[in-house]
Amino acid sequence: MSGHSKFANIKHKKEKNDAAKGKIFTVIGREIAVAVKEGGPDPANNYKLAQIIAKAKANNMPNDTIERGIKKASGESGSVNYEYCTYEGYGPSGTAIIVKCLTDNKNRTASNVRNAFTKGYGSIGTQGCVSFMFDEKGQILIDKEECDMDADELMMLALDAGAEDFAEEEDSFEITTVPDDFEEVRKALEGAGIPMAEAEVTMIPQNYVTLTDETDIKNINKILDLLDDDDDVQEVYHNWDD
Repeated sequence: MSGHSKFANIKHKKEKNDAAKGKIFTVIGREIAVAVKEGGPDPANNYKLAQIIAKAKANNMPNDTIERGIKKASGESGSVNYEYCTYEGYGPSGTAIIVKCLTDNKNRTASNVRNAFTKGYGSIGTQGCVSFMFDEKGQILIDKEECDMDADELMMLALDAGAEDFAEEEDSFEITTVPDDFEEVRKALEGAGIPMAEAEVTMIPQNYVTLTDETDIKNINKILDLLDDDDDVQEVYHNWDD
């Protein structure tokens, strides 16, 4: 592990206002709709849907909202079709940014993403220009204050279930897996009653970039805030050590 904790960022995100929570629910709702259409409404037979439900629960999405989304998607016919698209680019001082979107209008999304980079003095690159700087991993974050299990026991539980690595940070535990083993590890933790602050397959930077110039920091925040406000944007990954 790099020693860099994502947990402070997670807490910061979760403490945002209700409008931000509404955006998260909108994003997850779209993902549920696509997953149900592609693999059916039963998470036991739909790995992708099971992953998204785990993400929804980690974001405190109510169970009835999740179930309603699955039912709605199951009954949809001729409804709006969403498709995934990914953009890669550079922020200030060569910081790497990956933007994953789910949209019903790729032209609108491309324009909005490009605009976000431009306003923060960044630039969109070609596919693959920065993704090689990241590793795709399953990542589970656990708030120490919410977890009653001893650190060694938790580590053994995670490793026995197939986790690749276990790290103890100041305020959290961080478990990483290869993507194929993520669901098994998540299920083992859920079965043991371990509350998860975040559980998802994500892109983890191999190295982080520190920004010291105030203008650079202002500009990368501008890019990230604009992307955050866009309902078409599902996930943003970057290697800025903020």
